[in-house]
Amino acid sequence: MHSTLRLTLVILFAAFIAGCGFQLRGSYALPYESLYLAMPEYSVVGASLKRAIRGSGSTRLVDTAKEAQATFLPTAEAKEAIILSLSNAGRVREKRLRYRYGYRIVDNKGRDLVLPGVIELNRDLSYADSDVLAKTQEEDLLWRDMENDLVQQLMRRLAAAKPSPAAEE
Repeated sequence: MHSTLRLTLVILFAAFIAGCGFQLRGSYALPYESLYLAMPEYSVVGASLKRAIRGSGSTRLVDTAKEAQATFLPTAEAKEAIILSLSNAGRVREKRLRYRYGYRIVDNKGRDLVLPGVIELNRDLSYADSDVLAKTQEEDLLWRDMENDLVQQLMRRLAAAKPSPAAEE
């Protein structure tokens, strides 16, 4: 009796999850057979993006732009901490961490396959002079979280990118 009830609950739960459109984050099917990442070797985002692309299994990373169907080019990267509010004593109370990342995807002739894009991520952080070490560590953790979020967003955008008709001429 209990096993039948459990089985019924598992089936209902699976149907609910499937019906609501839930999908695990993870592998993405990229529309390119081969891709070159024009990113420096020391780039944290570049290393994470390479790992995610290799994990997708659908796209081969190549060593040069000439042998790639598409090239991913970062155009701008900016990290900034913006003060949102000050205490009565003039000390920082709240900060906003802003991470902007621009990119292009071009073919081997330099033509845009998709329109250039920018991803902007923001995180707010309360600040206290009494907890400087803890808040510094929290800020570092938020920057790393934003880098991971950026890689996931780049993978989603790469997967959704359909080469424009102008690029196929």
